[in-house]
Amino acid sequence: MRNSADAFHIAVPAHDLDAAARFYNQLLGCPLARRYADRVTFDFFGDQLVCHYSPDEPVAARPRLYPRHFGVTFRSPDDFDALLRLVEVRKVPVFQEVRSRFEGTVEEHRTLVLIDPTGNLLEFKHYTDPRMMY
Repeated sequence: MRNSADAFHIAVPAHDLDAAARFYNQLLGCPLARRYADRVTFDFFGDQLVCHYSPDEPVAARPRLYPRHFGVTFRSPDDFDALLRLVEVRKVPVFQEVRSRFEGTVEEHRTLVLIDPTGNLLEFKHYTDPRMMY
């Protein structure tokens, strides 16, 4: 079983590794773990994100959130709010502004969707009831 010392791993395509490094490291503040000619690896909020150089990966003219996206569900509202401030101050590209979903239900949460330079969508959430994280 996974424990808190383990890291979830996700790999996504990147058309331009310099642009990916700028987005994830300089804009989102994800520490750069290592870089090679064909990929760059980040500490993505405690998990491992690898952007693989994929110049031929098709890009949707109009990206859709479903079915393919990834991100972080924050346990603390303060962490979600800190991300919102970072996005505003650093002018991180936003795909879908922050909004509330399922208001008045046990599944109520705030969500924000960002878009990286290749068109990968990143969703960040905070549930009012922390039991709904899973």
